[in-house]
Amino acid sequence: MRIEVDHTTLYQYSGKVARSTQILRLQPVTGRGQRVLDWRVDLPARAVSFTDSFGNFTHVLTLDTEYDSLRIRAQGRVEVGAHPASDPIELINPLVFLRPTALTSPDAALTEFAHAEQAAIARDTGAGLTGLMLAIAERMPYRPGSTSVSHTAAESFALGAGVCQDHTHVFIACCRVLGVPARYVSGYVDPVGDQPATSHAWAEAWVGGRWMSFDVSNRRADEAGYLRLAAGRDYLDACPVRGVRAGGGEELLTVHVTVKVLNP
Repeated sequence: MRIEVDHTTLYQYSGKVARSTQILRLQPVTGRGQRVLDWRVDLPARAVSFTDSFGNFTHVLTLDTEYDSLRIRAQGRVEVGAHPASDPIELINPLVFLRPTALTSPDAALTEFAHAEQAAIARDTGAGLTGLMLAIAERMPYRPGSTSVSHTAAESFALGAGVCQDHTHVFIACCRVLGVPARYVSGYVDPVGDQPATSHAWAEAWVGGRWMSFDVSNRRADEAGYLRLAAGRDYLDACPVRGVRAGGGEELLTVHVTVKVLNP
């Protein structure tokens, strides 16, 4: 399957931004069952690029001249579901992804919820984690606007609603409570039915010596149709765009994403 993506992020400000620095993870890499056919990231200035400790291709964009709008565009084509057997050996010990973070630390309620799935996961890890995924989806309906990027797993779980970021953090938190390494993945997924195209987040858990995907929001435990941008311990490690600025006043953010399946 080939997926074509066009992802534009536009920032508009009520005043002048004096300077800013942004970390961008908008460039997919070949591996883990995907092959990049062509891809480009259009930026308003030259950026520094490197591969971070999690294997994510990263741009650092620093602007030190005044501006009141900023446009970032990523577009290209990637073949997904291709040659998983040829993937390189994981360079990071999966046990790294047992360590809790501020966004994924569980409270008592989340710990109790995770332990309710412990017996099923002990019998069959893959099937048990699929059950955990479905239980979270039932417990926390997908509700846009109910949370922000600063909500922790415990906070969104207590709220009883969230979006893909919250679902992923809760799943990761439960996995780590039960001793299963789990990590956060950002990217895109092929639209299903009338589902709008957008950037997306899901989890991967270490099962039987390999990473398995679990998408709570879409109730899917497979890798078909998923295009990976970045992975890390939580949202902060893998989010597509993250930055700081001086000045600018009020910010208006507009994101437009199109995802097309070129051949099923």
